[in-house]
Amino acid sequence: MAFFTARQPILDIEKDVFAYELLFRDSLKNVFPDVPPNEATLKMVEGLQLNLGLDTLTQNKLAFINFTEETLLERFPLMLPREQVVVEVLETVTPNKKLLAVVKELKQEGYTVALDDYEHAPVWKHFYPYTDIIKIDWKLTSIDEIRQVIQDISDFPHIKLLAEKVETHEEFEIAKELGFCYFQGYFFSKPEVLQSRALTSSQMALAELMAEMAKEDPNIDLIVQAFEVDVNLSFKLLRYSQSPIFKRRSEITNIKQAIVALGQQELRRFVSLLFTTHISAGKPAELTTMSLVRARFCESLSKLPDQTHEPASAFLVGLLSLLDAMLDTELSDLLNKLPLANSIKQPLCEGEGLLASYLSLCHAFEAANWANAGLIANQIEVDFDQSAHIYLESVKWAIERMSIND
Repeated sequence: MAFFTARQPILDIEKDVFAYELLFRDSLKNVFPDVPPNEATLKMVEGLQLNLGLDTLTQNKLAFINFTEETLLERFPLMLPREQVVVEVLETVTPNKKLLAVVKELKQEGYTVALDDYEHAPVWKHFYPYTDIIKIDWKLTSIDEIRQVIQDISDFPHIKLLAEKVETHEEFEIAKELGFCYFQGYFFSKPEVLQSRALTSSQMALAELMAEMAKEDPNIDLIVQAFEVDVNLSFKLLRYSQSPIFKRRSEITNIKQAIVALGQQELRRFVSLLFTTHISAGKPAELTTMSLVRARFCESLSKLPDQTHEPASAFLVGLLSLLDAMLDTELSDLLNKLPLANSIKQPLCEGEGLLASYLSLCHAFEAANWANAGLIANQIEVDFDQSAHIYLESVKWAIERMSIND
């Protein structure tokens, strides 16, 4: 049976990734509420143990995982490593003595415990000594209710607050002022303050190099020359080309040899990675990772039978989809300054066409909105299970490439 999961980043006050929440689904036919919550939790535990592994999905960050009342009482969290997971007590559980005993045992075993979608009630005070994180739904909880929670946990300073469904920078700032330590939502993937901004000369040079690499028959001599006149670029290229993931059989002695050894496809990805990391300096690293996931996902979809788009163009569309968040400028303004074909600009600016649908499908997987993902996959005539597998592979690929660039 297929194992599907999506990961959603949880950021700290500095907008660095603190953890990821892993969200389970079984298949397109088994979308909540059709899948019993207990079954979902059990399959998540099984899938992480047998299929993917926590390290693969979370880049050695903590993994928040939902547990139902039954799976908690059966001690299923103990099947996962305490140093890697946060046990989320779902809002559907009944706060009674049996549950309290389980939470107390988990704390004694060294697990981190979070109360998910917390609804304030006096009975939860018994759980506070053993609770590390309280997750509050920003959309469903009023500021007055949040202040009441803060007052009632004041005797337990070890408890940290996590605001989920934070979608704008204004919400992030308010939550931060209230005392929240962690934030979940896609506020970080949107522009903070829209402004007109010009690209630097080095950013433009990389953009031109990226545009050249996107051509069906790029000029290798021009590309070699661009690297040879920039010592920093040359160093990064040589380090990248020598990565163990490429399994090189011979030593590389010059720039052209490194370029030829990588091949056009991998060189295109490397240049795109350079551009994205350079553009996103000072922004959450998760933005770059998300861009790479989208790029790889769109590229992989374009290679499926009966798909008509050039993989290089699909990769570039995915890569540039978060450019506005990286530079806090309207995406259309930025793209008009870059030497890109209209076939790249149109799906990003107008949201139309097959490449735009690829992006929409990736957005659905990011949000674990499997129902919407199924509809989009059907519209573009892509097998849902296959596209879900491609998404997970894209996540792993992006993590791997980011590790080379560190």
